[in-house]
Amino acid sequence: MYEVKIITTFAAAHSLRDYPGNCKNIHGHNWKVEVVMQGHSLDNLGMAIDFRMLKEETEGLLNDLDHTFINDTPPFNTMNPTAENMARWIYETLSKKLNNHHAHYAHYAKLDRVCVWENENSSASYYE
Repeated sequence: MYEVKIITTFAAAHSLRDYPGNCKNIHGHNWKVEVVMQGHSLDNLGMAIDFRMLKEETEGLLNDLDHTFINDTPPFNTMNPTAENMARWIYETLSKKLNNHHAHYAHYAKLDRVCVWENENSSASYYE
């Protein structure tokens, strides 16, 4: 089994609706996002997936959140922007993009998990 991982970052603010503490107030993070793919075989170049393509797709998605108040951006305008919800949203959105736009790589690797870090000590992951 092969595992390929990229890490990227973005900066954004959020607030947690109905949270019984300080996180209900607007605050920001330098978010770190890890995207992990797994595959059993490699293509003719010896890749499960191209790092560059995976990073471009991930950063393209995260550009919609970068330097924003996440609570104003769908689906987080109705869904609480917790690290858990963000990890699931990134996983589901990225999975659709990779399967539809990059069928070649979908043959060799599939999205395994997405991990969203609020800081160096706190993260949440989503996988199916």
